Amino acid sequence: MQTLTIDKAQARRFLLAHHMLWPPRRLKGKPGALDYVQRVGCIQFDTINVVTRNADLVLQSRLAGYRPELLASLLYQERSLWDGWDKMQSIYLSTDWPHFQPRRERMRANYGPQTRKGGRLGVAAQVLEAIRARGPLSSLDIEHSEKLEDWSWGQQTRAARASMEVLYAMGDLGIHSRVNTRRVFDLVERLLPGDLRTAPHPHPDLDAYHDWHVLRRIGGLGLAVNRGTEHWLGISHLKSPARHAAIRHLLDRGEALAVEIKGLESWPIYMRRADLPTLEAVGRGRQPAPQAAFIAPLDNFIWQRHLLEALFDFYYRWEVYVPPAKRQYGYYVLPVLYGDRFVARLDPAFERSSKTFVIQNWWWEAGVGKKDTALSAALGECIRSFARYLGAEDIRLGDAIRRDTVLRAALQAA
Repeated sequence: MQTLTIDKAQARRFLLAHHMLWPPRRLKGKPGALDYVQRVGCIQFDTINVVTRNADLVLQSRLAGYRPELLASLLYQERSLWDGWDKMQSIYLSTDWPHFQPRRERMRANYGPQTRKGGRLGVAAQVLEAIRARGPLSSLDIEHSEKLEDWSWGQQTRAARASMEVLYAMGDLGIHSRVNTRRVFDLVERLLPGDLRTAPHPHPDLDAYHDWHVLRRIGGLGLAVNRGTEHWLGISHLKSPARHAAIRHLLDRGEALAVEIKGLESWPIYMRRADLPTLEAVGRGRQPAPQAAFIAPLDNFIWQRHLLEALFDFYYRWEVYVPPAKRQYGYYVLPVLYGDRFVARLDPAFERSSKTFVIQNWWWEAGVGKKDTALSAALGECIRSFARYLGAEDIRLGDAIRRDTVLRAALQAA
């Protein structure tokens, strides 16, 4: 088994280059967005909207001049991208639909009409008939008052909504569009071309599917640690023994490579062989001029928080679900990247009525050179780009950081 040995600096720069952040905002338009999604497999979707949603935040740090309308067009007009499930609720290339047949089959086995849970959804047939007759609908458009008291996590929900969730998970319905957080569903047969929708499953058995999805997830991470569970979520029927077996198959076939990082020799780390040119390029190429970017809280780049800390000396926890009294920073704080290091954390807000981007708070990392004029200039460009992405017409510092000289210089540059 071939093992590559690299140091932490090489690992950092490879990850940045792999995730198209070396430098940030160098991709352009819809082709750039599709290239990025193809490289990493999927972007995690989340409905929380503080300064737009996670998927848009992911793309704004890669695409020059990005606006959320671009992603909406790829998803709900051109349908080059699919609003579905991978790691969690995710966005991936529509052409990947056939590969996710095991998940749809599993959901049908667990929630189909022959099952106990599925049997409680007598309204499912009515939902399908209503959409077939009336066109795309949300659960609010279905006139059915029945409620299920303990459908998911013990929570009450409307039977119509639960039915749509199940029909969506089984592949009968797809997301036609979104109105804020509300999903509007339509028949998959109206959303995907017939040859794609009816394509046979590309993998002859479960082992072959696991090999495909594990390799895809390694690509979604860049450097994948074969420990933990969170960054391996969403791969159907995958337990630890099956994951270990898939990695052995990929190593034996040369599709994956073992990587030893100096200082982390005991960590089982892997990368795709297809990504080797990127690793070689960052080793021999000149470093780009350092630029800054605000990173999404559920960005693929930071899915492995333990590896992030080991390589970048930066611990990040998304505190949305942390009780307010126990938060160290804030509800929706974003990491701030500069070159190949994290230099700060940002607490952002967007006052939509006045179209003002507010930097409510900012926490510098230890050791950041506050008199670095290049840092101020890079932050100014980053802030200006982020304001354009939001559609902001003004930028303001919060009271806690109003006197920060670096940020004031950055705003002046912006």
